Amino acid sequence: MGRVDKVNYYLDIAETVLERGTCLRRNFGAIIVNNDEIISTGYVGAPRGRKNCCDLGYCMREKLNIPRGERYELCRSVHAEQNAIISASREKMLGGTLYLVGKGYTDGAYVENANPCALCKRMIVNAGLKDVYIRDSKDKFRHIDVEEYITNDESLEGVKGY
Repeated sequence: MGRVDKVNYYLDIAETVLERGTCLRRNFGAIIVNNDEIISTGYVGAPRGRKNCCDLGYCMREKLNIPRGERYELCRSVHAEQNAIISASREKMLGGTLYLVGKGYTDGAYVENANPCALCKRMIVNAGLKDVYIRDSKDKFRHIDVEEYITNDESLEGVKGY
């Protein structure tokens, strides 16, 4: 048994976190790490006190056939990245790394070309995070330098979805 590399170690933890997700479409798990210390975790779920989609038995965005990456104002959930960020102090996040894993609710497959939505990207920038790692398969992942979210401002181009 070989030792798992550090990126996959943290992605494995984020993948475990997503199992708490309550979305009927796709679930994500996120963890924020700084100086080899897990600062916070987050998964997809309705705000505290509100019913989750899994409790209601439907997803409004799914019901309306809204494409992935669009019309998040109709979603009941707070994203995994958002929950991880609001659960940590900015001081502890500065220069840190966010690890993100997404899986489809019905098939359990990794979300293809997963990316934080435009709002999550803005929150990642303002949180002071430096890097984002996103799992594409059990062994493959992408690294994004958060500086890319600053220089490639999608809001200036009207880009929808991802």
